[in-house]
Amino acid sequence: MKKGSLKNTRINSEVTKALATVISLEVKDPRVHPMTSVTACEVTTDLRQCFVHISVLSNKENDLKKTMEGLEKAKPFLRKRLAEIVNLRNTPEIKLIADRDIAYGMHMSELIEAVSAHDREVEAMREADEAEAEDMEALDEERLEEDGENEN
Repeated sequence: MKKGSLKNTRINSEVTKALATVISLEVKDPRVHPMTSVTACEVTTDLRQCFVHISVLSNKENDLKKTMEGLEKAKPFLRKRLAEIVNLRNTPEIKLIADRDIAYGMHMSELIEAVSAHDREVEAMREADEAEAEDMEALDEERLEEDGENEN
């Protein structure tokens, strides 16, 4: 089986779904965060290893660390359940990989929002300054008109 082939892609998809279900519904370890997700699975072409990317929807790095510890302890259970759910010639050995992409994306969104809020504040101050400048110009024009009338 070639890497990236239709069969390999289908196996990756089935393994991802199976492990996501088992982790969310059957793993009872209290260290595993309730918002844990399997973002991807990559099964090698010889079906001997499966690289499972795990993500936790949380702002705390400690949650991801504890979840990974809990899942490491649950690897034999995960492999057994994977063998029961997905019918493969060999049940791959599970290698867990912490996926920080979601946390990174959340952090970047927060930064973008902060910059946008700052830009809105700067724009509001600029508009206030322009309105004040227009008011000053109008006052100056009125004074000039009054001075012109007083001279005549």
